[in-house]
Amino acid sequence: MKLSVVIPIYNEKDTLEEVFRRVQATPYDKEIVAVDDASVDGSPEILARLAKEYDNVRAFYHERNQGKGAALRTGFAQVTGDVVIIQDADLEYNPVDYPALLEPIEQGLADVVYGSRLIGARPHRVLYFWHYMGNRAVTTLSNMFTNLNLSDMEVGYKVFRAEVLQGIRIKSDRFGVEPELTAKVAKGGWRIYEVPISYHGRDYAHGKKITWRDGLAAIFHILRFRFWD
Repeated sequence: MKLSVVIPIYNEKDTLEEVFRRVQATPYDKEIVAVDDASVDGSPEILARLAKEYDNVRAFYHERNQGKGAALRTGFAQVTGDVVIIQDADLEYNPVDYPALLEPIEQGLADVVYGSRLIGARPHRVLYFWHYMGNRAVTTLSNMFTNLNLSDMEVGYKVFRAEVLQGIRIKSDRFGVEPELTAKVAKGGWRIYEVPISYHGRDYAHGKKITWRDGLAAIFHILRFRFWD
């Protein structure tokens, strides 16, 4: 099984090298497809150096900032592996969780696997109450319209058999990609599993990007991809 790790990047110079080191340390035949979304902090230069250092890295660069969904759209179009995993570049998610995430697919049980920060006993940083409540609210709303029982729809760790993504065309440019992928996976009738993961969340002082506006946008995208897409 070949693993494709898609890494969307926007202003992550402080964590980028460590993310690559941790991904490379995982015991899989893999490629890394990294997409810099017009960073202005030196991330493109670091990525270019890493692409030269590792022979399994392919780097792509957006000329203007478009958002996580756009970066994933670019990355998904380039993957060659059998299984695709989304890896954020900010160290909130740790590649040591790859074995747990990949196990349901390797056993032939799942087509899609979501990590969850809200089930199991994996360590996670305690952060914002209203982020937690907002996540629960949009996850519940998403579940109502997809008829799934996910605990953490907005989670960054999502894993797909490659053929699942071949039937999905991403339209969302920003964080609306999370409910969009969920809605389209549900419509496709794919087998979905959820596994507990660790979570080392950032605060805003250390570069966290998602805001309450993205929460409101998520509600729109849940309705959009249920009724109008």
